[in-house]
Amino acid sequence: MTSPDWIREALESDRMIHRLASIEHERWAHWQRYVHERCERREDSSLVIPAELAKRWEKQIKTQYEDLTDEEQESDREQVRRYLPFIIEKLSG
Repeated sequence: MTSPDWIREALESDRMIHRLASIEHERWAHWQRYVHERCERREDSSLVIPAELAKRWEKQIKTQYEDLTDEEQESDREQVRRYLPFIIEKLSG
């Protein structure tokens, strides 16, 4: 098997997808906790996002990665670093 074939097989394996999905769920849950902690909870359990956060996040949604601030880019890189150890392990054999 050639190197690119081996890499593709490793990256597309059920184990890789399962582990990356698990990491993604952890990342998503962490984000949701962050959001929920900053929102106002109503009696009916609905959440209201404070206006300043909604405005900031909407701006970030519309901004390409290259145009984010250094701090915002670092936040995204921090999330990618959660995936790297498993990918490196998998590609190292």
